[in-house]
Amino acid sequence: MKRTLRVIVIAAHPDEPEEYAGGTAALYARLGHAVKFMTLTNGSAGHHVLDAPTLVARRAREAALAADRLGVAQYEILDIDDGSLIPTLEVRQAVIRSIREWRADVVISFHADGGGHPDNRASGVAVRDALPFVVLGNILPTVAPLARRPLHLQMVDYGTHDLHRHDLAVDIGQVLEDKLLGCDAHATQFYEFAPHSNGWGEQVPGDWAGRREFILKYWSEYFHADASMRESLTRWYGPDTRAEFAETFHLARGNRSYSDEELRELVPMLGD
Repeated sequence: MKRTLRVIVIAAHPDEPEEYAGGTAALYARLGHAVKFMTLTNGSAGHHVLDAPTLVARRAREAALAADRLGVAQYEILDIDDGSLIPTLEVRQAVIRSIREWRADVVISFHADGGGHPDNRASGVAVRDALPFVVLGNILPTVAPLARRPLHLQMVDYGTHDLHRHDLAVDIGQVLEDKLLGCDAHATQFYEFAPHSNGWGEQVPGDWAGRREFILKYWSEYFHADASMRESLTRWYGPDTRAEFAETFHLARGNRSYSDEELRELVPMLGD
């Protein structure tokens, strides 16, 4: 019998695990594996009208709804203000604690460099710097260390397309609706803040069919499989793949060498 895998996706703001890895998370959940989302800030800055306490509370409710829709077992949000994330020792220890308590086999994070949001980079640094210590019992000795270091995958965001490699490509077509509904749960971001910031506010539909297409249009690169992913999709799914929707992951530096068979054991939705 194959074991139940334990996966943690660590990002900077509530809505990012869903946007950048929600399809893969939903596939793990459908296969009976345990998934946790963690964000290192509370998302307090991401709105043009709501004050910070109101927004933080609302985004926590949105995160809970998204987790329910995706089959995510736990959603942890650190009480650090949006825009204030620095990869301090305290933050690193919070990441070590969560990875250990979850007993993670796979950790998915942002890249630690590249452009884009400073919080996203800082969260990538915090995870990168935490991972060497998750197996060392003398670090944070109140939480049992892991027996082995987890597989570390990095997800792309809007500021890291130029350095992201499509090492693993996951066909998310069968869970497309789950990912869309996970994003839909974050109404403050997908229907309010981003449309206002980008001048799309008048275009937000009121019905689900319209909102579904709205998300697919404006966040297309995090749903659709483009030409740059085809080589990886062919590697993992074969030359006949017709995957229309995909998420891809970069094998982070610091991983040991994994065979394709080992990667398929840890990322079991990859093609045979």
